[in-house]
Amino acid sequence: MLFDSSFRKELGRSFGATLVVLITVVMTVMLIRTLGQASVGRVNPSEVLLVMGLTVLGHLPTILTLSLFVTITLVLTRMYASSEMVIWFACGQGLGAFVRPLLRFAWPVLLAVAALALLAWPWSNQQIQDLRERFQGRGDIERVAPGRFIESAGGQRVFFIDKDSAEADSGTNIFIAASERGSEAVISAERGHLVTLGEGRALQLDQGFRLQTNDTTGAMRVSEFAEYSNRINAQIIPTMRDDAPRLQSSLALLRSGSPPYLAELSWRLGLLLAAINCVLIALAVTRVNPRVGRSAGLVFSLFAFATYYNLIGLGQGWIEQGRVGAWAFMLGLHGGIALAAGAWMAWRQRNWHVRANREAQA
Repeated sequence: MLFDSSFRKELGRSFGATLVVLITVVMTVMLIRTLGQASVGRVNPSEVLLVMGLTVLGHLPTILTLSLFVTITLVLTRMYASSEMVIWFACGQGLGAFVRPLLRFAWPVLLAVAALALLAWPWSNQQIQDLRERFQGRGDIERVAPGRFIESAGGQRVFFIDKDSAEADSGTNIFIAASERGSEAVISAERGHLVTLGEGRALQLDQGFRLQTNDTTGAMRVSEFAEYSNRINAQIIPTMRDDAPRLQSSLALLRSGSPPYLAELSWRLGLLLAAINCVLIALAVTRVNPRVGRSAGLVFSLFAFATYYNLIGLGQGWIEQGRVGAWAFMLGLHGGIALAAGAWMAWRQRNWHVRANREAQA
């Protein structure tokens, strides 16, 4: 009882600190990435924090698994370095005795990984996609932003307005490049403001020039105007729905059975199976070599984690291309790693018992 409770308490303290550090790092990286997407017009600047939160939510299974792996490695490394493991071994607690308290500690984390990978991952991807589609499908009036070249919703016009007025519907130094009815037109004006034109709205330009070029003949015509009205699309253009596998529910992926869908399902299930195997790997391979210090265990855990997840991603690509079956790959990768970790653990425990018997006989 003392062995079980003391071990799990130390794991809990270390896991909390590790999780906070990793989430902080990931949130910083995602914030920078989301700000970059907002700067190029892919994300609404007012929704940066929402998109960042949804992105971090989708990556929580990986963060939790890495936190669990690093926590177990750090705690076992400290116990080996302070000779606590030797004391527990001498008391009859073999390496296999650590599996039960580890799983008792890890099962809430594993349950959270399963829920996040199978449910939260597609939901967060769908929400981010909806936000991007809504932002990309807004009307031309909503697209216009001062000091930036903005492409219209239909891709036929490019706007630039140097807005220095406090009024929301007016601006100065206006530039418009449009492609329509077999010709290209470039319009520049000193001032402009929005007006109601029939049932729609238009941008009325004052004091400017219009250069029109025929795409067929190349003929050019320059005209000067005192007032010029350019109709603006104020309606939100609906976008086509994306049926990408990452947006589908796990049940829909299972029912489909197509290679791309099974590849995505193998990734989600692989996150859970990898979390379970990381517990066994950390217990099986963690040990302390006084010549290399305590940091060697942490470096190994990070390297093993990165390798494992790269193999999952590689297998996802193979399944999508039809080079290997989804269930065969998952059984081979995750089952093989679980058997290897169990065999390594049994070998280390057997060596410890053999060494202990020899010392007792001596």
